[in-house]
Amino acid sequence: MADEIKRKALMVCLGNSCRSPIAEAVFQHTVNKMGVGHLWEVDSAGIADWNVGYSPTDRAMSTIRKYGLRYKNLGRQITTEDFNKFDFIFGMDEKNISDLRSMAPENCKAKIYLLGEFDPEGERIIRDPYFDKDDRGFDKAYEQAVRCAKGFLEQLETENVN
Repeated sequence: MADEIKRKALMVCLGNSCRSPIAEAVFQHTVNKMGVGHLWEVDSAGIADWNVGYSPTDRAMSTIRKYGLRYKNLGRQITTEDFNKFDFIFGMDEKNISDLRSMAPENCKAKIYLLGEFDPEGERIIRDPYFDKDDRGFDKAYEQAVRCAKGFLEQLETENVN
């Protein structure tokens, strides 16, 4: 990423309460660690409006803190404007992708990807831990997000995915 263009990435799941906040925190941490955090704007949103104005679930926040990441945003719902504000919009599962594609305005700026497309281990669907009884699913979603963020950024750097 030799150029100095600021890129914008939006992580999206159904409610913006677990997976997308974790993915946002991971992506921001990853670009910061690479020394290019200043070249990225990273955010997250939900397809549904259930979590608008609320923090992620306690278990998501606990997972974020457990791995030394930071997160301060409140839940929000994706807007039509997001499709032209962001360069990349990442859905966590196939239903998110289907919803995003049906919501996207014609000729929008954003490229819509399944975040799991960039997992070198081939796990295409980011684990949804919302209804789990323990925290293992949150750890799994975190681990997947780490691999996918790294995989996407490596591909962006080598193949110029924009």
